[in-house]
Amino acid sequence: MAGFTHLFVPGPTNVPEAVRQAMNLAMEDMRASTFPQLTLGLFEGLKQVFKNETGRVFIYPSSGTGAWESGITNTLNPGDRVLMSRFGQFSHLWVDMAERLELDVDVVDVEWGTGVPVEIYAERLAADKEHRIKAVFCTHNETATGVTSDVAGVRKALDAAGHPALLFVDGVSSIGSIDFRQEEWGVDCAVSGSQKGFMLPAGLGFLSVSQKALTAAKTAKGRRCYFSFEDMIRANDTGYFPYTPATQLLRGLRVSLDLIEAEGLEAIFARHHHLAEGVRKAVDAWGLKLCAKERKWHSDTVSAVYVPEGIDSAEVVKRAYHKYQTSLGVGLNKVAGKVFRIGHLGWLNEVMVCGALSAAEMALRDCGVKLAPGSGVGAALEHFRLAEPAAVAKAA
Repeated sequence: MAGFTHLFVPGPTNVPEAVRQAMNLAMEDMRASTFPQLTLGLFEGLKQVFKNETGRVFIYPSSGTGAWESGITNTLNPGDRVLMSRFGQFSHLWVDMAERLELDVDVVDVEWGTGVPVEIYAERLAADKEHRIKAVFCTHNETATGVTSDVAGVRKALDAAGHPALLFVDGVSSIGSIDFRQEEWGVDCAVSGSQKGFMLPAGLGFLSVSQKALTAAKTAKGRRCYFSFEDMIRANDTGYFPYTPATQLLRGLRVSLDLIEAEGLEAIFARHHHLAEGVRKAVDAWGLKLCAKERKWHSDTVSAVYVPEGIDSAEVVKRAYHKYQTSLGVGLNKVAGKVFRIGHLGWLNEVMVCGALSAAEMALRDCGVKLAPGSGVGAALEHFRLAEPAAVAKAA
């Protein structure tokens, strides 16, 4: 088929041409004396994106899941009690990992379409007078349901209880796209991955840690080898890695960080909100509902959209791909067959989002959903035309 196949899943995301070209180079020696000229700047650039002023960042040749495992095994002990919540596929997977790593998991199950239950966290932290809870986990952006949670609220709950527990945040589909402030919010371990807001192929797991987490790692008894902080610190301090790094991805990361710096994080956050609002306008015009139950939960990086009863959302995704060359996200776990997902994060603009909405609208109609042709796209067009983000208005 002619033309591009369009990618609008919530990760991997579109890779800018400049980033792709930066990775198109011959293999290089990762032990060359000049290699630290690349790597040392990457660590500092990532700290700026995470807004981590006093800690450090690790870059693993892994997915974000590897960074999850690193954070747990380096700072906690088997049998440690941790407070977690489960409200989507990825928060579910984090709980599963914690249990497999033999943590004592106090898990709060809440309705899918909602997020981290800050009030319940506050109650359990206040009641934990003996400080048995060693870490609190917060999925910042639940990719399966299009829900963003209040990390700052979790920090306030910890502070109000005077609780010393570490704060872990899964920011895989938020960091670099949605406002995140590691130092200000007192986040001890923050996880992300290369294939989302960092606009790279999958293959790099990022773990940004506080000084408190580094101190905890000195006495933690969790088993680790590949993901060891100690091994990474010893090698990273000289600009190298304890094993073979993904050199081409690191070259792409340099350009990605340059693009992020050039646009500015605040402008990136505003752009993502602007684009997400356009998608939400389209969903409203279709007469459909988001999986996110309330506006306060709305994600600016992914929207999970319920289809009407009797419609299989997987068929909508298949039709969009095979007939309209557009990849949308399927529903996962409890919402499989009930929602489809539109990823609107990373390197994209209004016209690209309109393409995703056009394909979704045609696929919905093909699958029997009753909606007026052009209704969703038209609503998004008017939003984009009349509600320009500040950066666009300033340039005009």
